[in-house]
Amino acid sequence: MPRRVAIVLLNLGGPDAPASVRPFLENLFADPAILRVPGFVRPWLAKLIAWRRTKPALENYMILGGKSPLLELTQAQGQALDAALNDGGELEYRSFVCMRYWHPMSDEVAAQVKAWAPDEALLLPLYPQFSTTTTGSSVTAWEEACAKAGLSVPTTTLCCFHSDGAYAAATARMVQAAYDKARAELDPAVPLRILWTAHGLPESIVKAGDPYQWQVEQTVAAVTRHLRTPEADATICYQSRVTPQKWIGPSTEAEIERAAHDKAAILLVPIAFVSEHSETLVELDVEYREEADKLGVPGYFRVPAQNSDPGFIAALAALARGALGGGRSLCSFAGARQCPRQHGDCPHGRAKAQALAA
Repeated sequence: MPRRVAIVLLNLGGPDAPASVRPFLENLFADPAILRVPGFVRPWLAKLIAWRRTKPALENYMILGGKSPLLELTQAQGQALDAALNDGGELEYRSFVCMRYWHPMSDEVAAQVKAWAPDEALLLPLYPQFSTTTTGSSVTAWEEACAKAGLSVPTTTLCCFHSDGAYAAATARMVQAAYDKARAELDPAVPLRILWTAHGLPESIVKAGDPYQWQVEQTVAAVTRHLRTPEADATICYQSRVTPQKWIGPSTEAEIERAAHDKAAILLVPIAFVSEHSETLVELDVEYREEADKLGVPGYFRVPAQNSDPGFIAALAALARGALGGGRSLCSFAGARQCPRQHGDCPHGRAKAQALAA
């Protein structure tokens, strides 16, 4: 009988009905990795922020039919990944979708994994770049759920795959196809600028040691190396600011305005997302497009998220096999630590510090 491997796909989650929007937001802002305030304040502040943001968030989700498409897209990714991995070898793989802020969440999924009785597990985040606010938070929630469920199996965590070669090549193929299509539609005299747009973070989180921004830059560099026109005009920018504090930049809105000033068309690449959701389908495709039209940007194009793109799924399958075969409980796409030492929130640095302290 083949050994069973549970692959836990970690993702953000999204509301599955209009009535779910507010509790989804409350879960999001109640996370100490997101809202970094004293614990006694956080529940009340989370409810206040969620209350204030429910109406605009609901309006966005109504554009999408009243719900997020993220669960179904992630389930499809899991099915495609299982098909790629289960080739009759010595291991039997089964993917489980685990969302952070809406169902199915860690407690439910840990029970499902326990019932399947795997011999080992792989935590596979659908965040290419590690952040304490995404992968870090999801792993913590998973470990807590396993403790409550009594699920104890050898587990490997893949913390990031920001510049994995196969992932970068698959992404570059999608970028190149969109770039060529945009270039063919534009007047030859109109310049085309690539905006690599990623979800932003408060600057304080990055300064505290979060490696996310550095890893986004590594992703862009890796993908760019696979483009036929690596010298193309391009810049990295950040979207989705949700709190009044200073966030990393430049903002995507500012870069759209700069493109309008330069009379340049733009191709937006959602470089930190691998599935379509509200921040691509609404923020990029509706809100930013409307702003670009108002400002007179001469062309607005967007690269789709990977979803179940065959090249991306093949890259995930190779990453899963590599992580499981690496003999480590924690690994990056390349095995050992990738982040420079100043990024103290890199999980490899934390694991080493904990080991030394023990």
